[in-house]
Amino acid sequence: MKFTWFNLMPWPYLPDDFRQTYRSVWVDIPNRLYDPVRGHAVYHEYMDQLEYADALGYDGIGVNEHHQNGYGLMPSPNIIAATLARRTSRSAICVIGNSIALYNPPIRVAEEFAMLDVISGGRLVAGFPVGTPMDTNFCYGQIPALTRDKYAEAHELIMRAWAAEEPFAFDGKYTQLRWVNCWPKPIQKPHPPIYIPGGGSVETYDFCVDHDYNYSYLSFNGYLAAKTLMDSYWERVAARGKDESPHRAAFAQIIAVADTDADAERLYSEHILYFYNRCLHIAPAFLDPPGYRTVDTIKATSLTRLQRQTQREFREATWKGLVDGGMVIAGSPQTVRQRMEELIKTLHVGHVFCLLHTGNQTDEKTRHNSRLFATEVMPHLRQMWPEWANDDRWWIHPLADRVTPEASLAGQR
Repeated sequence: MKFTWFNLMPWPYLPDDFRQTYRSVWVDIPNRLYDPVRGHAVYHEYMDQLEYADALGYDGIGVNEHHQNGYGLMPSPNIIAATLARRTSRSAICVIGNSIALYNPPIRVAEEFAMLDVISGGRLVAGFPVGTPMDTNFCYGQIPALTRDKYAEAHELIMRAWAAEEPFAFDGKYTQLRWVNCWPKPIQKPHPPIYIPGGGSVETYDFCVDHDYNYSYLSFNGYLAAKTLMDSYWERVAARGKDESPHRAAFAQIIAVADTDADAERLYSEHILYFYNRCLHIAPAFLDPPGYRTVDTIKATSLTRLQRQTQREFREATWKGLVDGGMVIAGSPQTVRQRMEELIKTLHVGHVFCLLHTGNQTDEKTRHNSRLFATEVMPHLRQMWPEWANDDRWWIHPLADRVTPEASLAGQR
């Protein structure tokens, strides 16, 4: 099992009446609610927590890309990842990911990801999300019906740029470049591990299976609600004659560990309810613009039912409802271990993105949560897939002899 400590970097100062006063945390949220002076401290606190996770032994530390929102303050996750590449030494740098249909030209992603892989000594996990409709279509103005077509072309350009050893011309529908000549190139060959975040689209299943990429189901619906969608993914894997390695799939889960079940509610309920009631308050019009979902995905009605059900549950969120529904795994180390085992087996996943900071959670509580999970839970879950223990197809292959900042400074003295 692999465990990545993942931080969305939400804005922790949304007002108490946010849901009643503002229609959405995304796209048209007034930026007067953002305070850059407070933001200076928030960024450093969040990056300190990611570095702390590296010291605790998490396999990866994760960041992602979102725009014009109070849900996640990383319009450029590569900037955060660059700081982490210098100040961490063990964990994979999981950028999940760059929304490649937004980049003009997409060669920029190939170049910046290559830089991150080289700076980190081969520790990059590269995420290629299609992107939420809020980011891709409303904030960045992409036509919904063309998003996947642009995505496919961007993917082709990036992969060719990493593989080619001589300059080449690229004549695509959306991007035309006389010279494609990726400097630098990634350390990992033939390329860094590719993870594709998804929300249940049939085309994303097939894209991952056909390219042997990791399918990462990133949602806040919880593992119980996710079973139907993940079962569909594994059916697609089997239909294409691929093996059933659990490392083909990852899942994101909000986790809250305390000394007892009662302590978990006392410590974390305020912050988790902040997240569900404010950070996930999105205007329905921004969630599903015409053309964003394909015909095949619309026909897979389980996704539509799940979206409607979870939007209602988010509006009516309570601590008990979130925990009982599997949207939050919370409690003592023993309780969390049991529920994590159930998640891993139910979804057949070999990688969990652990959301151990949620909403406006304080630094002290975040470190407490992270430490308890790392010491009291994670070790008990490591060997859940012994038959796939040596399957490293979806994981980093770093240099054995990597430069560290300390070593560089020592060499100058």
